[in-house]
Amino acid sequence: MKKHILPAIKLTVVMILFFTVLYPLVVWGIAQFAPNSGKGAIIEHNGNTYYANIGQSFSDDKYFWSRPSAVDYNAGGSGGSNKGASNEEYLAEVQARIDTFLVHNPEVKKSEIPVDLVTASGSGLDPNFSVQAAKVQVKRIAKVRGIEEVTLNQLIEKHTEKPLWGIFGPEKINVLKLNIALDELK
Repeated sequence: MKKHILPAIKLTVVMILFFTVLYPLVVWGIAQFAPNSGKGAIIEHNGNTYYANIGQSFSDDKYFWSRPSAVDYNAGGSGGSNKGASNEEYLAEVQARIDTFLVHNPEVKKSEIPVDLVTASGSGLDPNFSVQAAKVQVKRIAKVRGIEEVTLNQLIEKHTEKPLWGIFGPEKINVLKLNIALDELK
């Protein structure tokens, strides 16, 4: 047993140095070649700084509402609700979201509400929603802002991100970017 202790200690020291010094420095070095030096997709608007790749809370009627968050949009604690589709508490939470949406969007039928407007993503921080989630909110926003629905639909089309290489994933819209563009409409 004594002949194994010294190699084990040496290996432990080498691994500590590798995983606490060398590996983080390599990852940091690679990140320097990424956009914004690996600090994330930062957007500045009206004197505020936002991360475009982290979900933001929008619940005012003059904005496109975000996807709900299980972590209250706190990037320090990413995670889902971990409640199953048969959990009564979860079903009540989703029903409350549906009811709230219908109150603010009376012209929309319950069957027309996209699932991503009433359920949180696995991370709770999804910055995107579906094109349908944007289009179902157009009438409310047009009425509140006094903007023509055609203009809002053009804005949605302009901010729709196509699937990667045209095949991987659905079309999506970054809610923060869409709402900033909405504020910039004259």
